[in-house]
Formats: sequence, C-alpha cells, structure tokens
Amino acid sequence: MINLWNPSGSMSLFTILLTALLLGMVHGITPDEHTWPITFSYSVGSYSTRGGMRAGFAFSLAFTVQRALMSEVAFVALKQVTLLFHANALIYVIVGFVMALSGVYILRLGRHIHWLGWFESVLTRALRLSPATDTGLSARSSVRLALMHGFIAGFGTGAFAVIVYTVLAPQMPSAYVGFLPGFFFGIGTMIMQIAFGGLIGFIISRMNVSSDALRFIARHVSGQVLFYGGLVFLLVGGFSLIIPTESWGFTTGIHVHNLHQIGIGFFLAVIPVFFIASISMVQAIRRVKKV
Repeated sequence: MINLWNPSGSMSLFTILLTALLLGMVHGITPDEHTWPITFSYSVGSYSTRGGMRAGFAFSLAFTVQRALMSEVAFVALKQVTLLFHANALIYVIVGFVMALSGVYILRLGRHIHWLGWFESVLTRALRLSPATDTGLSARSSVRLALMHGFIAGFGTGAFAVIVYTVLAPQMPSAYVGFLPGFFFGIGTMIMQIAFGGLIGFIISRMNVSSDALRFIARHVSGQVLFYGGLVFLLVGGFSLIIPTESWGFTTGIHVHNLHQIGIGFFLAVIPVFFIASISMVQAIRRVKKV
C-alpha cells in the first residue's frame, strides 16, 4: 500500500517510483516556496493558457533534471547530500536574488535606474532573449527565465527532498537507476505545475481588456511579483542564515506534506502569489483605465 506520509524502507521498484510520482504531484499543487511564486509569475507574464502551461513545463523540466541529478548523488553519496538539508536559507537568498533581477528585466527598471541597465543588456545577450518593448514582453523570455529558475529552485530542501533522497533513492537496485526517484518526483511536480500555469494563464487571458492593456497588466504583475517577491526571499534567507527559522511555525494536523507544518516556507509561497500579485493587479488595472 502506498504511504505518502511516511514511506517504508522496504518497497518494490514500482512502488518506489509510484510513490515518487505521487509525492511530486502533491508538491506541485500544495503551497510551496520553490514552485508557486515562480510558476505564477511566468504564467501571468505569458497571458495565455498555452503560454502558462509552457511556463509551468519549462520551470518543472529544469526542476526535474536537477532532482534526478540529486537523486543519483543521494544514491552514491547519501551522507554528503544530507548536509544540504541545512542550506535552505542559502537557496532562499540565491532564488530571491535571481527573482529580483528577473523582475528588473521584465519591468525594465534599467530605463529608470541607470545602474541597473547593465543587467538588462547582459541577461538579454546571455539567454538570447528578444529585447522587451514598451507594449509587451517577448514570449520566449518567460520560458528561458523559468528554465533557469527551475534548476536553481530544485536545490531547495524540505520534507519531499528528505523522502526522495534518504528513503526512495537509496532503495534503487543500482547506480544506473539511482536518478529515477528524483526524475519521477519531478514529473509529478511537472504535471501539476503545467495545470497550475495553464489555469493562471487562462484567467489572465479572460480579462475584458484590449490586447495592449493585457500585455501591460501581464508584464506589470509578473515583474512586480518577481521583483518584490525576490526581495522578500532575500530578506528571509539572509535572516535565516543568522538565526535559523526552520523550527518556526505551527502544526495543523493535516497529514499532507506542505500543509501539515505551516512555517516560513508557506508564507514565502503565499505572500508573493496572493499579496503582492493582488496589489500589482489593482495597480495595473487602474493605470489601464486611466489611459
């Protein structure tokens, strides 16, 4: 019988992979600081159902590659991998830094804050992005940025990573298949992130505004969530490096990972997606109506 809450140390290969897949699906749909803010931001920026699904796919594809690699590492060097479980604060800092810089690029803040202009030009050349214009954002930019974010965010740790790396991966029969638990976990996450991204893109696309206004709203909300959400990640990550916050939070009694223990990670997932996004959406709509 599949036990997602506390998988046993003696499972068949099929059960291990099915458990990893289902855990990935739970990870992709529950509030998680390593998925929700990023997928939401790029899905909004795509302003279409297909674009949102593409953003969710791009993010989770890179995430899947990273988890598969770490699963293989866990199989051959479990002790070294467990040391990474204490590096979540550092991941917050790195993810926050990249989120903020991505927000700078999308909002084109370099035009208004001259010392930020170098980042826009460097990022455009490095990722071969089409330069943003005043009326919209290149459709390809969100996908490539989401790929970069997905790989970085994959290094985040938590209950899911602990199960995949310390319970599922070590049970693989050989190093040739040690990557499979992480791979299937990533696929499960991908399934739900594609659905989540598509839903966000669909909601944005149904707004009763002109195409130019829709592009502006999408770019504004996407950039604001990435920029200010990134700053929140930076602040929390920096604080957590000084004062560990892993034990902060409270227990809900819900036996679902990401919902059982409400801590810093939960609020990092919720604040950018709902609080910052709501304010940004209101701001964008007001500006559109004034035009």
